[in-house]
Amino acid sequence: MNKDILLEIKNLHASVGEKEILKGVDLTIRRGEVHAVMGPNGAGKSTLGAVLAGRPDFTVTAGSICYAGQDLLALCPEERSWAGLFLSFQYPVEIPGVSITNFMKSAISARRKAQGLPELTPGEFLKLLKEKMAFVQMKGEFAKREVNVGFSGGEKKRNEIFQMAMLEPTLSILDETDSGLDVDALRIVAEGVNRLRTPETAAIVITHYQRLLEYIVPDVVHVLKDGRIVETGGRELVDRIEREGYESIHE
Repeated sequence: MNKDILLEIKNLHASVGEKEILKGVDLTIRRGEVHAVMGPNGAGKSTLGAVLAGRPDFTVTAGSICYAGQDLLALCPEERSWAGLFLSFQYPVEIPGVSITNFMKSAISARRKAQGLPELTPGEFLKLLKEKMAFVQMKGEFAKREVNVGFSGGEKKRNEIFQMAMLEPTLSILDETDSGLDVDALRIVAEGVNRLRTPETAAIVITHYQRLLEYIVPDVVHVLKDGRIVETGGRELVDRIEREGYESIHE
C-alpha cells in the first residue's frame, strides 16, 4: 500500500439487521487531505462513519478497509481508537458521574499504554488539558463538569473537538458536527479542526449542508446516495449542490 494513502475502502457493504445501507462504497484518502461526504437523509453517511469506528450494531457483509497499512475490520473499536481513529458523534452522549478530566485521563492513559508509552505525570496531563481547552476556547470550569451533562448543543460539539485535540488522531471523522450550531460556535469548532490539520493526518467531514464547508475547506467532495458514492469532485461540487440540490446528482 502506498504510504501516502491513509485509508482505502473497497466495495464496502454494510447492514443493520436485514437492511443493507452501504451498497458498495469505494473511497481513498491520502495523508494531509480533508474529504467531505455529503448526501441526503438516509444516504448512509453516518453509517459509513459508524462502520469505520467499529460500532457493533452495523455488520460489514462485503468489502475491505485498509487503514495505515492495517486491516481495520480486524480491529475492535478500542484498537481502532488506539491506532489513531476518532469519531465525533452527530449526537454526543452524556456520561453522568464522569468528569471531563477523568474521562480524558482514562482515554489518554489507555492509548499511551497501547502504544507502549509511559503514562503522563499529573503535571504533564494538567498542562496538556489547559492547553487544549484554550485551543477550543473552553472555560477551565468545564474540566470539572460531567461529560456533556447539561451542555448546550454547541458546548457538546466543542467538547468533542477538545477531545480530538487531546487525542491527536491520525484520522478524524466528523459526523454532522455542524448540527445545531450557531455561527459563532461553528466558527470555533471549524477553527479547531483546521488547526489540527497536518501533512500526516486526514479528516472525513460528513454533512448535509455547505455551511460547514465554508469554514473547513475540503480537498475532495463525495456525494453519497442510496449507499454508494455517486459523484466525486472539488469545492465546485458543493456549490452545485447548494444551487441545484441533490436531485441534480445522478448515478
